[in-house]
Amino acid sequence: MNGNLPQGAVGMKRRYVGLAAVACVVAGAVMILPSCGHDQKLQSIQIQPATVTFQTPQSVPAVLKAYGTYIHPPATKDITTEVTWATDAPQMLVLTAISDGEQVGPNGICGVVDVSATAPEGTGGAGNIVVGYSTMTIDGSQPTCPGASSTDGEVVVTPAGTGTGTVVSAPTGISCPGTACGALFAPGTVTLNATPGPSSTFGGWQQCPSGNGTSPCTITVAAGGFINVIATFTAQ
Repeated sequence: MNGNLPQGAVGMKRRYVGLAAVACVVAGAVMILPSCGHDQKLQSIQIQPATVTFQTPQSVPAVLKAYGTYIHPPATKDITTEVTWATDAPQMLVLTAISDGEQVGPNGICGVVDVSATAPEGTGGAGNIVVGYSTMTIDGSQPTCPGASSTDGEVVVTPAGTGTGTVVSAPTGISCPGTACGALFAPGTVTLNATPGPSSTFGGWQQCPSGNGTSPCTITVAAGGFINVIATFTAQ
């Protein structure tokens, strides 16, 4: 039948056929590539902070966050609520999910232990797991604890109330909130100063040896001692 077509029409038909074949090849290649929109791949997990030191087994908890690094397309996301949190020594740590992270606190035992955050890779099925780690050091003033010092005492600040604020110590060591709500001090006097945050007032101390008012809290630190002071901030 082509023999009845003009030569130019035959050439044009062949070009159409060739273009259609190329389009099919390109479409097939696209189909086998990873889907950037639907199969985003998790490459790694970073836990922040990567290390936490609790001064004693009675120290206040810390808060951990998990961040995932992805490709197809590249991105970094907060995946704190999407990962599975665990520790290989549950007798040493207490893990608690809270609104802004994973709360981790010592359980009365000294030592060094890891906290892990795991999640599926994204394109390889449930068997392909990505893991991130954070190392917890639970130390203390007790002579039985690793790296312990029987010559220092510990002061811990626990924020409380409906408001926000900060507490710092003199000498330096405590800057709370954060991971520095507890610190070891040489025997002597430590002063805690509270500053309310925006739209908050300082409601006073609880368990402060020098009194539970709003004046700076003065503490006499004894060797091997432990003092936990509560700072209350009230929203206005």
